[in-house]
Amino acid sequence: MKYSAFNLLRNAFSHNTRWKEAWRAPEPKREYDAIIVGGGGHGLATAYYLAKEHGLTNIAVLEKNYIGSGNVGRNTTIIRSNYLMPGNEPFYELSLKLWENLEQDFNYNAMISQRGIVNLFHSDPQRDSFVRRGNTMRMAGADAVLLDEWELQKLCPFLDFNNSRFPIKGGLFQPRGGTVRHDAVAWGYARGGDRRGVDIIQNCEVTGFHIKGGRCLGVETSRGPISAKQVAICVAGSSSRVMAQANIRLPIESHVLQAFVSEGLKPVLPGVITFGAGHFYISQSDKGGLVFGGDIDGYNTYAQRGNLPAVEDVCESGMAIMPMIGRARLLRMWGGLVDMSMDGSPFIDKTHIEGLYFNGGWCYGGFKATPASGWCYAHLLAKDEPHPVATEFRLDRFKRGHMIDEKGVGAQPNLH
Repeated sequence: MKYSAFNLLRNAFSHNTRWKEAWRAPEPKREYDAIIVGGGGHGLATAYYLAKEHGLTNIAVLEKNYIGSGNVGRNTTIIRSNYLMPGNEPFYELSLKLWENLEQDFNYNAMISQRGIVNLFHSDPQRDSFVRRGNTMRMAGADAVLLDEWELQKLCPFLDFNNSRFPIKGGLFQPRGGTVRHDAVAWGYARGGDRRGVDIIQNCEVTGFHIKGGRCLGVETSRGPISAKQVAICVAGSSSRVMAQANIRLPIESHVLQAFVSEGLKPVLPGVITFGAGHFYISQSDKGGLVFGGDIDGYNTYAQRGNLPAVEDVCESGMAIMPMIGRARLLRMWGGLVDMSMDGSPFIDKTHIEGLYFNGGWCYGGFKATPASGWCYAHLLAKDEPHPVATEFRLDRFKRGHMIDEKGVGAQPNLH
């Protein structure tokens, strides 16, 4: 059923009893053309674009829990394309363009709000760095505006511009950045894929791979073996554990990234704001809550919860740039597993095992990349060659010396 004003009115007269389920709950078939392991944003987007753009519908998405139970339901909802490196910026700009038409594309209300994102700078050298980043963004077709202190005061008068440690000198503004309701993205892609014949199978955990003669022939699951010509992995912070079942060791570490939501407030933020002298980012949701986060917990873990030192650090960073946040009550917090790669950039590539593909290592940037990740992963699966904007996301780039290190901190995953 297509969602429309007419259907909304028609179901209102039937006391909303005629709505169908958003997607089916099929039993897994014994064989598919392709299996996508991971029912998060990236896996569902991949299945959706495989069906819509490439006409491949004999596909199953296997999710060990329920749709939206992983990182796609645990992030801080920010979308942007303000990257510097040539391996990243064109990819994230493609993603932002896909975001802009996504609701009409998959016929679902994902609450996309492009109110802009401003990255604060606190010194002259940092301003020069942001000028260089802004010029790079513009050359890649993105939008970027450098705001001086007075222009920023008009946009965000509540910021602590005269902070003795971190005086705010201005900001790099991307007007097309913003936020999206994260779980609605998963639901929209799931519904869109299901309408095109994709099987979305929940509570189906992959427990092993069927590999013979250097080729992946399928997977073992908690609901029995399933054969496939292609097996595509995109399981966020569980990548290391899943790929270890194929005897593949990845150049990533798993960490927990916490996020926080305050009580509901009247509109106070004009868009997304990030701290330039630390790691803090904040936006305001459609329900009025301040949604914010910061650094990962620095230790390796598979737990979807963090510890208090990271909470303290994030709250201190928030107080440093906007003391008014101290008057809001913290309502809830959660943690999501993130793949932290050695250079802070992701992978969308084939493995050395024929028929086995990998998508992961997204660090902090997984949610904003959802549409482009699915688009490029679907292209790789359908054509067996990387999409032009994802050619740098190779698993062997460290061996070749082609790292994509945005922060320039070297091969220490928890610093990216």
